[in-house]
Amino acid sequence: MPDDSNTLVSTDWLAAHLKDPDLRVLDASWYLPDAQRDPKAEYQAAHIPGARFFDIDDISDARSDLPHMAPPVEKFMSRMRAMGVGDGHQVVIYDGAGLLSAPRVWWLFRLMGHRDVAVLDGGFPKWQAEGRPTEDMPPMVKDRHMTVRFQNQLVRDVTQVSQASKLSSTQIVDARSAPRFRGDAPEPREGLRAGHIPGSRNVPFDTLLNSDRTMKPSDEVRSIFEAAGVDVSKPIITTCGSGITAAILGLALTRAGHDNWSLYDGSWTEWGMFPTVPVATGDA
Repeated sequence: MPDDSNTLVSTDWLAAHLKDPDLRVLDASWYLPDAQRDPKAEYQAAHIPGARFFDIDDISDARSDLPHMAPPVEKFMSRMRAMGVGDGHQVVIYDGAGLLSAPRVWWLFRLMGHRDVAVLDGGFPKWQAEGRPTEDMPPMVKDRHMTVRFQNQLVRDVTQVSQASKLSSTQIVDARSAPRFRGDAPEPREGLRAGHIPGSRNVPFDTLLNSDRTMKPSDEVRSIFEAAGVDVSKPIITTCGSGITAAILGLALTRAGHDNWSLYDGSWTEWGMFPTVPVATGDA
């Protein structure tokens, strides 16, 4: 796929631009507890030269009981300023799984009104496999002001998703695995009901990725969505377990030329524990 500094760039592209003065690289690695991986420790041991660590669980809304909800504008601005990320910067985000949590931070930047932000295709595993340079020292950081223009249309809450489900007004697409979507497999978080949002469709995020965790070409992506019963010309709400992999669907849709989507931030962690919203099981 061609490189696009607003969506997805290759390791070749990043290597060629690594010394650009206005480039900022972020390690946004995050894992479920059962992965038994410590993303911050891994960052401290080795990262792409100049990369800063973006802590998804910390740079979030501390007022919410839900995990890593989008942070208030002021918190995002202050954290980015402290990390030396701001206006005029081209941001490239990667993660240690190849392509898992980086799209979540790409979505966060877009939510805050920043378009010059891309995900590294194949992430840190591909970078390392190609023998490219790494370092274990944090970069020198200078404060940089960030202007935020919050984009309300890119995020949805439980009330909006419930209305979309009842009225079938907007397509809802779930990135979780097929067994979790059907309600056949238990949720990784305790206390959640099993199943999916009524009327939603299932596009497991890993079906959009190649074996090396790079993203499939846009024509294949469109075919995968269409095979799941999704009309890629109409509005879409993406959802998943906790708002992480839903962003992979959004990134894939944007790459395929479909920018009319939003992300359900609470996702199944919220819906599955909300007693007043219905749950469906089986296939869509």
